[in-house]
Amino acid sequence: MAEAGVQNAVAAEPGIVFAERSRVVEGVRAYGLIVAMWLRSTMAYRASFVMTAVGNFVATGFDFVTIMLMFTHVDVLGGFTLPEIALLYGASATAFGLADLVLGSMDRLGRRVRDGTLDTLLVRPVPVLAQVAADRFALRRLGRITQGLLVLGYALLVLDIEWTPLKVAMLPMMVLSGAAVFGAVFVVGAAFQFFAQDASEVQNAFTYGGTTLLQYPPSVFAKDLVRGVTFVVPLAFVSWLPALYVLGRDYPLDLPRWVAFLPPLVAVGCWVLAGLAWRVGLRSYRSTGS
Repeated sequence: MAEAGVQNAVAAEPGIVFAERSRVVEGVRAYGLIVAMWLRSTMAYRASFVMTAVGNFVATGFDFVTIMLMFTHVDVLGGFTLPEIALLYGASATAFGLADLVLGSMDRLGRRVRDGTLDTLLVRPVPVLAQVAADRFALRRLGRITQGLLVLGYALLVLDIEWTPLKVAMLPMMVLSGAAVFGAVFVVGAAFQFFAQDASEVQNAFTYGGTTLLQYPPSVFAKDLVRGVTFVVPLAFVSWLPALYVLGRDYPLDLPRWVAFLPPLVAVGCWVLAGLAWRVGLRSYRSTGS
């Protein structure tokens, strides 16, 4: 009897895993279909799209213009030159831009909870996370990504870096892992809005505020803040630690050199926590009854 029970459990386990994988595939497919719908809507007014994308590019570019203005009065900031800060800026801005493009609509969840329109998403045979993430997909956010890539390209052209295969591989890993970390923060922030419906600004403090923080070197911030974004909300793994490895700079908090290679693992850990937070938030939701 016991052996039969074990065999049944083993036989059932692949089915459970397959069901989970199927749900993930279904969610990705649904996300793509919803995004395609919004893209068709956007491209129906191409002149409007171009203007909003250019506006997004210019508006986000003022952040780096501010940094450049600082360097008209100083030669270094926190021990970092302008090209070095440009590397930090470009990496964090590009990573955040990718996450904002894919998951930036998550901050609308609180509004849906308040007005009851989340109920319409729950009755559809599609994962709610995919629907919320793809809601009002804004292609204009490409402006932020373009601006970040241009600054990153400037930094790589100007900086005199002793390139190695590991440093070359660090650049795409840093951007993609950073985008995943920011994406997890978006999901956790959305899950929090199930409980505190007016919490979008709290989420923005860690997303938009986090990318602004990472645009400056860690040496200009208090150690307690650096500890917080390293061990609590691990934003330091988005750009600070990998970029410092590329630059050959000392790490904050006397961290070992190998931590620069942890962003992919940190991103996976963040998404595990984000998935748990999302499930808890979604299960706690109670319909408005409207």
